[in-house]
Amino acid sequence: MSPTAITRPPAPWLRDNCPCTECRDPRTGQKLFQITELPAGLAVGSVREAPAADGGPGWEVVWRPDGHRSVYAAGWLDAHGPDGPAYRRAGDGRTEADKDLWAAADLDGRVPEAGWDAYTSSREVRGRALDSVVRLGFVLLRDVPCRDRMVLDVARTFGFVRETNYGELFEVRVEADPNNLAFTGARITPHTDNPYRDPVPTLQLLHCLRNEARGGDSGLVDGFHAAALLREREPGAFEVLTRVPVEFAFADARCELRAHRPLIGVDPLGRVREVRFNNRSISTLHQPASVLEEFYAAYRLFGELLERPGLRLDFRLAPGDCVVFDNTRLLHARTAFAESGGRHLQGTYADIDGLLSTLAVLRRDGARA
Repeated sequence: MSPTAITRPPAPWLRDNCPCTECRDPRTGQKLFQITELPAGLAVGSVREAPAADGGPGWEVVWRPDGHRSVYAAGWLDAHGPDGPAYRRAGDGRTEADKDLWAAADLDGRVPEAGWDAYTSSREVRGRALDSVVRLGFVLLRDVPCRDRMVLDVARTFGFVRETNYGELFEVRVEADPNNLAFTGARITPHTDNPYRDPVPTLQLLHCLRNEARGGDSGLVDGFHAAALLREREPGAFEVLTRVPVEFAFADARCELRAHRPLIGVDPLGRVREVRFNNRSISTLHQPASVLEEFYAAYRLFGELLERPGLRLDFRLAPGDCVVFDNTRLLHARTAFAESGGRHLQGTYADIDGLLSTLAVLRRDGARA
């Protein structure tokens, strides 16, 4: 890197990233100043080669007008400067750009799974399992002990339990007085959970304790893949579903929840970042007639895509199986089952930021080893 290269980034950006102990707390790495405290009219006064804090090559900048000195590692500048690798992969890892999109046939023979003993004893196995949730949207843990409330222990291996109006966990079994179709033997079509909640739980776990009923097979659909297909084949419908807010609602004797969000959420660059789809929870839309016409046409197209047999991965949960999946991306479903049969799952919610943090620490510690 030549000395002139360091003057390419805008001066406020470069100064805002000064790593010195006057600008960042050495214990936490957090900034010690407000942007309003930087001098107006910042400019690079002089540049010279100087060793960085890690001992590698770097550049020292003396700033005008205050004479502040900053030393930047050359490797950091190469990686994070404008148009560098960090810019090209910019994002939080939550959009379609950082996922492996799939249809059922793509996972033939390679459904992501791990045995419970290996998952809990091996950092490498746990890392691969959690990475599968990030890339593919789910992982299937096998031979998880069939113990009451065990699903909470599974969630705590990578994050924190998200308590809701259903409690820390919920029982997926036939109830005498259900407040949700999930607690009956009815067929449940592909959907995401809790779209009426803001923020929506980003992870869901379902642990099978018993499954002797006739029927009750499970299914997963990659909503990001379906949304990408819709964008490719019906771009107008895709645009409508990213623009028109939908009122999702849930109410029972103890709570009333509402959220207004589009069926397909995108980031500022237009990349799919979230799917909310639950026919049971869509309330009455209040829009002009022309908007309702275009919305329902697009809604139907997306619904037809989501129910295409080739997109859905079907499987049967056995006692000891626990599926962990991204509730902002994957839609889950089940076939109807005989209510006289024994079928009992326990579920809970968690959030993907905890999983991403655990995975990052596993990778960081593995790189140091």
